[in-house]
Amino acid sequence: MGSSPPLTIATDSGGFRQLLDWAASFGQIIAFGIEGTGSYGAGLTSFVRRNGYRVIEVNRPDRRMRRLVGKSDTLDAENAARAVLAGFATAEPKTADGTVEMIRQLKVAHDTAVKDRSAAMVTLKAMLVHAPESMRKETARKTQMMLARHFAALRPRELRTPEDSIRHTLRSLARRWQHLDTEAKELATMIKDLVTQTAPQLIEPFGIGADTAAEILIVAGDNPERIRSEAAFAKLAGISPIPTGSGMTSGKHRINHGGHRQLNAAIYRVVIGRMRFHEPTVAYVTRRTAEGKSKRDIIRCLKRYVIREVYHLITANPKTGELPARQP
Repeated sequence: MGSSPPLTIATDSGGFRQLLDWAASFGQIIAFGIEGTGSYGAGLTSFVRRNGYRVIEVNRPDRRMRRLVGKSDTLDAENAARAVLAGFATAEPKTADGTVEMIRQLKVAHDTAVKDRSAAMVTLKAMLVHAPESMRKETARKTQMMLARHFAALRPRELRTPEDSIRHTLRSLARRWQHLDTEAKELATMIKDLVTQTAPQLIEPFGIGADTAAEILIVAGDNPERIRSEAAFAKLAGISPIPTGSGMTSGKHRINHGGHRQLNAAIYRVVIGRMRFHEPTVAYVTRRTAEGKSKRDIIRCLKRYVIREVYHLITANPKTGELPARQP
């Protein structure tokens, strides 16, 4: 590898084929280390997999390493190859070729629609402050849906006074909110249908709805068997404790601030819902509180329990209930 000149390829099928031929000229191919398999490297990852080769996801080198050796496309490629050969990089990327990828794409559109819907309502209420007092009184104590319907039905006037322009503004914002609300609900229905079709067992436990199940599936991917154990899934969700012991403080741990924050938040919502309405969880909280555990510690324990439950649901064989064999 060190004596061969660097190869630059085009990011298309012809370039990818050239890369495979170049790699095969050195002998048997063990695996391809690719950085950004879920973004800029997705096309190459898909092409390599379709040709029967294993792909290993390589993270960016830390800043200290980049300061020492510098950064360029050639150096990044060499570092990726060395990380795979040395065994530092072992993660298998998601295949992104099935129903879960469909859920991910729809959820991106859904989440942005929900965000924009909230922004439209916030703007509408802010502009309502500048409306005439009579208009403000008409809309007092109305819900968001009622506000949108009321202002969307306003009839346009000629633009002669600020009162005319505020009516046009409120009407425009209300209709925008209605459009985004309809879009978000349609996308939510499609996501729910795909989740029910893909993993109906995931929405059966108490407190796990279609939105939470979608977030779980997106993180696991279309090939959840790539996650080697329940502990690995907990780490991926940022729910595993991180050891911080040293010398006389052996055995100390801290919260894991890494992992997938959206999945962590989804599991947290499940726990909070169960702590309020799930009788076995309420009894558990009462018992651990009597033992002197803080609410924060109890939530940590419950999050780990939920992530363990979820891992078995997404990886177990639906017919036998058995977990896949652990990968080396």
